Amino acid sequence: MTRTEDIHVSHRLSRSSAIASTAILLLGLAGCGSTTGTASPSGPAQAAVSLAPTPSSGSTLTPTSSPTPSVAPTPRPTPDLSGPIDPAKFTATIDNPWLPFVPGTVFTYTGTKDGEAAVDVVTVTARTAVIDGVTCVLIEDRLKLRDVLEEETVDYYTQDIFGNVWYFGEDTKELDAKGRVTSREGTWHAGVDGAVPGVFMEAEPTIGNDYAQEFYKGHAEDHFRVKSLTASVTVPAGSYTGVLLTEEWTPLEPDVLDNKYYVKGIGEVREVAVKGPREELRLVKVDRP
Repeated sequence: MTRTEDIHVSHRLSRSSAIASTAILLLGLAGCGSTTGTASPSGPAQAAVSLAPTPSSGSTLTPTSSPTPSVAPTPRPTPDLSGPIDPAKFTATIDNPWLPFVPGTVFTYTGTKDGEAAVDVVTVTARTAVIDGVTCVLIEDRLKLRDVLEEETVDYYTQDIFGNVWYFGEDTKELDAKGRVTSREGTWHAGVDGAVPGVFMEAEPTIGNDYAQEFYKGHAEDHFRVKSLTASVTVPAGSYTGVLLTEEWTPLEPDVLDNKYYVKGIGEVREVAVKGPREELRLVKVDRP
């Protein structure tokens, strides 16, 4: 799956299409409480973050031989998609330890894609854009095959008040050998033509949890599931333990399955196809500001 990133737009869905879009977004959501889609007469189904998220079950103490005060359960920083977006509950400062996006940071990956030698450079910019009312940071992604620029993407990320990272869209360009744009397929923005934002990284990843990372029907429908918090991985940048391992898929390519590896304090260090065409990107270096 290609890393795709994405400017301020604001079309609105009808009530029926918004509810359908959000319902699809939530398919496969595991262990994160009940969620439902809502829509206002003038707006699409949108994601929101509740100030009182659903607590973990079984976290209240039960009295035994003598009365014991109840212990309030610790709120889980899980995304809540049950109401309209409140921009005040999001920030373009992304400091999630599993996916820190510090402006000025540049990640360089090498590997293979489409059977060709690939170099992928991801840059966290200091620029922001407002997507569907929410301020997002711009992440630039430039992919070269055989040392020729093939794809340019701008992704739009934001973080909620609990530390969950959200994905609000991307602008994608595929280029020919002369640098001319041949396709913008995969471009989407939350709130436009039924597109809905998704969760890209939990504040506290939990094994078995899965989310839709994006939803623009027929164009962008990536999902991820947490597989392990204790994986190990070796890439040119180093060897790591205590690694977060996820799997990603999309119903648009049912024969493709990817694994991604994340290291605390760094972010993504490896992506590899475990089903479908052989593709892999590995972190070579991180240049920090």
